[in-house]
Amino acid sequence: MVYTIWRVLVWPWYRLWLRKVDGIENVPNDIPFIIAANHSSYYDALLLHGIIALKIEKKIHAFVNSWYWKIPVIKIVLNSGECIPVYVGKEKNAKHKNKQALEKAIGYFKKGEIVMIFPEGTRSDGKLKKAYTGIARLALESKAPVLPVGIIDSNKVLPKGKFFPRFVRCEVKFGKLMYFERYYNKKPNDRILEEVTRSIMEKIANLTNQKYNY
Repeated sequence: MVYTIWRVLVWPWYRLWLRKVDGIENVPNDIPFIIAANHSSYYDALLLHGIIALKIEKKIHAFVNSWYWKIPVIKIVLNSGECIPVYVGKEKNAKHKNKQALEKAIGYFKKGEIVMIFPEGTRSDGKLKKAYTGIARLALESKAPVLPVGIIDSNKVLPKGKFFPRFVRCEVKFGKLMYFERYYNKKPNDRILEEVTRSIMEKIANLTNQKYNY
């Protein structure tokens, strides 16, 4: 029901700010995978759902800061989309709750569904921030491939602090699936997590014509 409403009522309007999509052929339709994208605007939040939902009939479960569940209207939307809360900062029992979030994501993979994460953890100003290693932990523990995605100029569509979109358009580029088999039989220590995270972010940087200098 959520995706039907999205396609019919929301997407035709939402796509007005989308200029171009490249690499859509890289999106698989027969396996579960992780979407890893840069994040510079609230416009990003539903953008990839719209593009991918038109291609394949699979649910996309996004990792979202748990703070947004405190807003009643947004909470309804997040629960309807079966999003996964991530606990940050000084949230009580954050480590345990985030472990449960990881297990929930793995459960979705077992159903053949998709999980989306913004590795930077928050919006940037358009320039890539240092990513958290949660994306690496998710990829290694689930053994699901990662689909890197670059979103260009969405920060110009809806900049921080603005409530209405500007008259500009953004671009989305899908990279090729990334696999990390050589790490699957190793304990994911800090070095491995950083290596995997960096390799994913370097792909995203390439797709957005940037450099990842972390």
